[in-house]
Amino acid sequence: PAPSWSSVRDMLAFGRVDAAHLLSPIPIAMAMKLGGVATPLSAVSVMSVNGNVIGVGRVLEEALRAQGYGFDFADPFAAARALASSRTGPLTFGVPFPFSMHVELLRYWFAATELGAEGIEIRTVPPPLMANALAAGDVDAFCVGEPWGSVAVEQGAGALLLPGSAIWKFSPEKVLATRTDWAETEPDLLGRLMRAVWRAGRWLAQPQSLSTASELLSRKIYLDVSSELIDRALTGQMTISSRGEQRVVDRFVEFHAGAATFPWRSQAKWIAGRLAAAHGAPEGFDPEAVAKVFRTDLYRSHLGSTGGDLPGASEKVEGSIRVEMPVASANGALTLLPDTFFDRRVFDPTALG
Repeated sequence: PAPSWSSVRDMLAFGRVDAAHLLSPIPIAMAMKLGGVATPLSAVSVMSVNGNVIGVGRVLEEALRAQGYGFDFADPFAAARALASSRTGPLTFGVPFPFSMHVELLRYWFAATELGAEGIEIRTVPPPLMANALAAGDVDAFCVGEPWGSVAVEQGAGALLLPGSAIWKFSPEKVLATRTDWAETEPDLLGRLMRAVWRAGRWLAQPQSLSTASELLSRKIYLDVSSELIDRALTGQMTISSRGEQRVVDRFVEFHAGAATFPWRSQAKWIAGRLAAAHGAPEGFDPEAVAKVFRTDLYRSHLGSTGGDLPGASEKVEGSIRVEMPVASANGALTLLPDTFFDRRVFDPTALG
């Protein structure tokens, strides 16, 4: 294990490990020379889609309840409106890493609602410490992957406001990444690794596997939290506050269905565009070149033998799939799942220019 996402990135970049699970924006940020480490990485598959939560500390929770907010855990517009009207000053949100889907979901939410970007600070806090930071008042709110939001609820540090999927219905959260030179010089090892991870995701997506997975992940060498907290995320049966309020989220986290593991280059372009807008586009910024960090070619090459249904294209129009959609695939037809943004906008990659 590593103490931080920057440590995982550096271990991979400098050759201490050959492959790692990374936050999906990290390989793209590195290709854009953001963060001080520019070793070429390849995101060879997506490991999980969604799985994040946005939460608030007790002070904000009580202010929201005082104005009658019902914590529906579903409506980003209502949540932003309530939060904007209850805040009394600057807000600090904790996130696991500066180049992360957590940050991009928050910024997208802020920009499209009454929250805006003024008076909001985003601060890095390691996920296992998020509940403590919230309780201590170091942050007012957070966006973090489960089970760390549920840990904050169990410790009485705050309440959950929204699932990440309420902002973007199908956001790539973690990727399997390798150094590009290793991926291209060790094709046999890479293929075996990718197929093993793909089969693990397929197993994890089966309802009958969830209790076993929760027990395994709860062990001290892994997450070291109760299996019940992990089970909430895997099943989407969320407890959002210390009052015991329950909410159900369909596909709170996905590991397999809907081509969840496919590294869509259109997703990479969305991330690259967001990073360029926030940090400035590097000289000669080419979204098409950066998007090739998501290695659809290696995915097709190494996973074709699994019998899995591979999408027929490498890109889709992000935000345009409103309902389940059958599309052409290697084996005939594959059903893609909704990927809408909460403001119903459709991403236009040609605007990145």
